[in-house]
Amino acid sequence: MSQHTPVLVGISHLEQRFTDFDTAKEPVQLMIEAVEKAAADAGSKALMNADSVRVIKGIWPYSDPARAVAQTIGCPNAETVLSPFGGNFVQTVLNQSALDIQSGAHEIIVLTGAECGNTQAKAAKAGHDLDWAELPGTPDRLIGAEKDMRHDAERAIRLGRPIQIYPIMETALRHETGLGVDEHLQHIAKLWAGFSSVAASNPNAWLREAKSAEEIRTISGSNRPVSFPYPKLMNSNNNVDQAAALILGSEEKAKALGIPREKWIYPWAGSDAQDHYYFSNRDNFYSSPAIRFAGGKCLELAGSTPDDIDMIDVYSCFPVAVQIACRELGFDMSRQLTVTGGLTFAGGPMNNYVMHSIVRMAQLLREQPGKRGMITANGGYITKHAFGIYSSEAPEQPFRHADMQDQVDATPKRDVVMEYQGAGTVEGYSVMYGPEGLTKAFVGARLADGRRAWGTSTDTDLLQSMTEEEFCGRTVNIADQTATF
Repeated sequence: MSQHTPVLVGISHLEQRFTDFDTAKEPVQLMIEAVEKAAADAGSKALMNADSVRVIKGIWPYSDPARAVAQTIGCPNAETVLSPFGGNFVQTVLNQSALDIQSGAHEIIVLTGAECGNTQAKAAKAGHDLDWAELPGTPDRLIGAEKDMRHDAERAIRLGRPIQIYPIMETALRHETGLGVDEHLQHIAKLWAGFSSVAASNPNAWLREAKSAEEIRTISGSNRPVSFPYPKLMNSNNNVDQAAALILGSEEKAKALGIPREKWIYPWAGSDAQDHYYFSNRDNFYSSPAIRFAGGKCLELAGSTPDDIDMIDVYSCFPVAVQIACRELGFDMSRQLTVTGGLTFAGGPMNNYVMHSIVRMAQLLREQPGKRGMITANGGYITKHAFGIYSSEAPEQPFRHADMQDQVDATPKRDVVMEYQGAGTVEGYSVMYGPEGLTKAFVGARLADGRRAWGTSTDTDLLQSMTEEEFCGRTVNIADQTATF
């Protein structure tokens, strides 16, 4: 193998539990601390002399945070890199970083990211100005591109928040699998209880009290309804202050710095692809060609099948994301599907969750030499995808990567009718809650000619029925963007 074989040598996870605004650190401070902790994990401060520092974009005002990190850790001349928004980009950036190490373009690459959602939520409630740094400037490099993710038809009905769209996919999948409304709710609550039990034993998890399936599906004062069929305990938990860092180098550099071999974790293979960017253009709401093509290719490049993967962390912003990924990749849903506990329980620091899942995977692979672990990463509305396979053992061939976009782009698309008047068949729907109860339903309909149209309703009696009965497959009439049955 090449002397430039990429290897992950330093990892860190940290969090802050808010006490007051005077002591709360802002995200860039947590990033710096995370990088220092990752270098300490590897036992070499020399790792902070990186030639590239790469930051995952977050909910903060910074323009070039990697430069502030690089200057503080002692490598002011390092290349600075920023990703766009998207939960896929940690794995995407790591895939590119492994390629950059392998090609000899860089010797040491630092990845980091942080979110302070808990502090931000408390500041908003208190009317407190956090006065975070702006960190102006332009990164030397961008990995990935910002893209508009909303079709005009979605904008027209104000559809675009994840809590509105993921339930549409969930109800579509429920209908596709033939489960009844109550049976399905029990199914996804049991799935999420399994994630919660993993979080309870994960020292990095934000919520470490195991929740039962009954607690997860039952509406209560602490588990309010958000968007049917998801109560709060089935949503990503963004109100966390968490940071992480990963340090990659070459085998040669790791040896030269004396980093113990038991710290090394090899990326074996990676892949990337994006589903049709506009949700409205998807062929259906219950599948993901990008997961199927890119995830399958990642397994193939690593010479693996689902049965060869000892540990997996399936991206888990909402239950439907896990179910679709398992269906597309061929993973048995009765097995353990997370190493962290997922975004609800381990914590969902916006775009940076996957850095925490890689950290936890690396910790477990160090403890279990020779095992293989797989990471899945998802951005948007099950839109943007990246995959990685890791092991403490060196792969038999150099790191391999594939972009499967051409194959995904060749899959069917549906046209959308903007101002449709007439009948259609319900494909999927979501029902939203507000402080006073049910507020609005979004309905996606397949037309007789195969096109798609959208409608909404605010009829509270209808909305209540949509939480109790199966409406997918029913005929809906749409006029002036209003859905009636």
